[in-house]
Amino acid sequence: MTSETLEPGLDLPTRTEALESLLVERGLADAKTIETFIGIYETQVGPMNGAKVVARAWTDPDYRARLLADGTAAIAELGFKGPQGEHIVVLENTPQVHHVVVCTLCSCYPWPVLGLPPAWYKDSAYRSRVVREPRAVLAEWGTEVGAEVQVRVHDSSSEVRYLVLPERPAGTEDLSEEELAALVTRDNMVGVTKVAPPGARS
Repeated sequence: MTSETLEPGLDLPTRTEALESLLVERGLADAKTIETFIGIYETQVGPMNGAKVVARAWTDPDYRARLLADGTAAIAELGFKGPQGEHIVVLENTPQVHHVVVCTLCSCYPWPVLGLPPAWYKDSAYRSRVVREPRAVLAEWGTEVGAEVQVRVHDSSSEVRYLVLPERPAGTEDLSEEELAALVTRDNMVGVTKVAPPGARS
C-alpha cells in the first residue's frame, strides 16, 4: 500500500486505519487528536447520555418540565452539550401521541445525547418511508401504535434536532434512576421503538 492509494477489497477497519495513516502522514490530521475524539465517542458521547436524560425526566417532575420547555438547557444541566447539540427539542410520547424522528435531507442528529447516527437512520428508504407511511415503518420495528394514537413525524435539520422522551414502562416504579437508564435505547429516543419493561428485553 502506498500513500496514494487504498487497496480495494480491504475490510472497513483496515481501510479506516489506512486512511488515518494517510491523513497523519500528510499532516492533515494529528494522531493524538484522532485518539482523543475516538475516546470521546467511545466513553463520553452516545445513547447512554440520552438514557440518563430520560431516566432523570421520569424520576424528577421539575426536570421533566424544564426538559420539555428548553431541551438544550436541561440536557446541558447534566453536562451533555457540544457540536450537533446546540438546539435540541424534546418530544414526549404519551398514550395519545407517538413521536418519531427523521432527517429527510441528510442525517442531522443530536450527537451529545445519541452519539453518531446509525446506518439505518441515514438510509434513503427510512428517510422517505417514515414520512409517507410511519405506522408501517414502526410496525416493521415491532412497534404497534393503535389507531387512536396520533403519530407525528419530526424532520431534524441543522437548526433543530429532536430527542424523543419515551413513555415509562409499567412495572418500573421501584427502579432507581440508574436502573431506568439501563432500559432506554437509542431507538427508543428516535421513536422507532418503545421502552421494553424489565425482563422483556432479549
